[in-house]
Amino acid sequence: MERKKVFTGSPWEPQVGYCRAIRVGDRIEVAGTTAMKDGEVVGEGDAYAQTQCITTTIQEALRELGAELSDVIRTRMFVTDISQWEAYGRAHGEFFRDIQPVATMVEVQALIDPRLMIEIEVEAVVGGE
Repeated sequence: MERKKVFTGSPWEPQVGYCRAIRVGDRIEVAGTTAMKDGEVVGEGDAYAQTQCITTTIQEALRELGAELSDVIRTRMFVTDISQWEAYGRAHGEFFRDIQPVATMVEVQALIDPRLMIEIEVEAVVGGE
């Protein structure tokens, strides 16, 4: 089965050996995505802004693979400060309120850059009703 891949230019993609998102058949998996643009952290210290940035990056990757946020069936949020759950959740809700995928939020000790507060990965099924 053909694999369609999306790369976002992250310095870690070639170093670690992964792509941002991959589509196989009607399934799309989006790798853990952080609030990095052009090598810089977006929204440093702002859980809401980082979540918005990440979801926009995910939306762009999905579109490159012929999907939309409405095709998302699962989100996983890895956060470094669970006490900020309302800020993460508010931004998540702005994108997914009507879609209502299953969602997980767990606190982790750290992400790859200490300025990053959240990392999100998603699963989508194109045309999944």
